[in-house]
Amino acid sequence: MLPIMSTYVCPRCRVNSSDSALTWCCPRCRGPWDLDFGAGPVSLKSLPSRVNSLWRYEEALPLAAEPGPVAAGLVTAGPLAAGAVTPPGAVPPPVSLGEGRTPLVPLTDTVSAKLDFLSPTLSFKDRGAVMLAELGRRLAPRTMIADSSGNAGTAIAAYGARAGLDCAVYVPEGTSPKKLEQIRAHGARTVVVPGDREATAVAARAAADEPGVFYASHVYNPHFLHGTKTYAYELWEDLGGRLPDTLVVPVGNGTLLLGVALAVEELYGHGLIDRRPALVAVQAAAVAPLAAAFHAGATEPPAPAEQRPTLAEGIAIPAPPRAAQILAAVRACGGTFRTVTEDQIRAAQLDLAARGLYVEPTGVACWAAVRTEPPTGSVVVPLCGAGAKTGMAPPAAS
Repeated sequence: MLPIMSTYVCPRCRVNSSDSALTWCCPRCRGPWDLDFGAGPVSLKSLPSRVNSLWRYEEALPLAAEPGPVAAGLVTAGPLAAGAVTPPGAVPPPVSLGEGRTPLVPLTDTVSAKLDFLSPTLSFKDRGAVMLAELGRRLAPRTMIADSSGNAGTAIAAYGARAGLDCAVYVPEGTSPKKLEQIRAHGARTVVVPGDREATAVAARAAADEPGVFYASHVYNPHFLHGTKTYAYELWEDLGGRLPDTLVVPVGNGTLLLGVALAVEELYGHGLIDRRPALVAVQAAAVAPLAAAFHAGATEPPAPAEQRPTLAEGIAIPAPPRAAQILAAVRACGGTFRTVTEDQIRAAQLDLAARGLYVEPTGVACWAAVRTEPPTGSVVVPLCGAGAKTGMAPPAAS
């Protein structure tokens, strides 16, 4: 087992656990972990000569490899590639598929889009999945499991294969056949759970309590958030050491928003930016527990939201486990929540397709929120998942 140098801490109970253990949640409250990890400052001037993946921000990442003859400057082919063997005494490079470094393109004079649907598995979830796969490689469990409505599952399956891990992905019935096909193509087993996304999570958590199982949860394991924070580090690099005035982020379980908030605090704390951008969180109007709680002044939703149908299935989360953290992060930066209707999602998907960008319905939520009324100043929205995963949204019923 390779060394792991940080500690889990429960933000609610302050209970600690080693992150070299397979304990996936706080044993007292069963809530998600945070990570006690001190990110170092990243040198902007050094970045052009670094590895072309998210591992280029190694000072800020908890599982970055120690400097060594294998890790330096390489995109790893992974332990399964061509029977590669790490030379004696060398440090194995971290798992990678060359994720990150996605393009930033203008949509209007003030709004730009970061094309995270061009990631290796066609969604932004690769940013967190690579961290979980690297953690899994070091933990060497009997099996790795995940639960997902599609994109996180495909990312975990792909990076699990790259890391040489046995993998199973729990998915709700009704998951896109194209996403199921992709998960299975990577060699992962799919466990289809009757019911909705929450029923799937409950089934996966029960399996996660079995011995020798690593729960590669994009919600409960904070290493995922430290992967998604590279979204903001890339913007900082691409914009020459600054961030836009506003970052608009889709929110279901909040893994991208919380990662972005982590990065903003790290960059600001190290004096690498002189102000924090506002965070605008976007939910589908059909399932918007966080938006309702935010506008009601609550610290977390009082009860799970009704699970109504929505095109933005990837953010339709009725009871996000990190709800209190998400609401606090948005308030801390002077941000807000917006909701988008099904008609707005359809229109935004068609509009982006007309601009040459084929994005799945969940992935267009942020553009739907700002295309007719953008925030003031410079704005960046993520396009999170490729349209090839789900196809176009059906037309509204007449």
